[in-house]
Amino acid sequence: MIIAIDGPAAAGKGALAKALALKLDFAYLDTGALYRAVALGVLKKGGDFEDVGLAEDVALNLDLNILNDPDLRLEETGESASLVAPIPEVRSALLAFQRSFGKNPPNNKRGAIIDGRDIGTVVIPNADLKLFVTASPKTRAERRFQEMIARGKQVKFEDILENVKKRDARDSGRKTSPLKKAEDALLLDTTKLDIDGVLQMALNAYGQIK
Repeated sequence: MIIAIDGPAAAGKGALAKALALKLDFAYLDTGALYRAVALGVLKKGGDFEDVGLAEDVALNLDLNILNDPDLRLEETGESASLVAPIPEVRSALLAFQRSFGKNPPNNKRGAIIDGRDIGTVVIPNADLKLFVTASPKTRAERRFQEMIARGKQVKFEDILENVKKRDARDSGRKTSPLKKAEDALLLDTTKLDIDGVLQMALNAYGQIK
């Protein structure tokens, strides 16, 4: 059983995926973290995002221990992830890993939940259940703003909102695997829903196919 969850930044797909994985005892993969890891690797090697060869090399030789690096959650890393994500060589390098995770979930789990931008459209188009999680740009910016404030960061809401809009434009407008809802995906708008409400909707959808 594979559940694909897609959606824009700060829509709540990660929180939903984690909660759903815990509830169903499925393996969970945050593909956004993989792209953040590649971006962080490039940053640590000088930060030249015009160097496709460098980004591809980092992706092909990705040290998964970097997934535990606290710098992975920095705003700069997230912004940089949207710069490496459109690179075909990077996507190709990470594609096999993602598909293998879905086909053979680790720790003998009976299913996998994978979230990202193109899971239901490109990575695993034959997923058993596809969910597209979204929310208004203002709501998503507010969530990211509160998250940054909680970490002690000095940020302006207007800057966060502008970054959210720019990332949406990059993710949706890229030529390679753009962010978009799969035709057969269930749309979950979290603008006015908390995690419990979204989780229940996802569980209801899962109950109809299992």
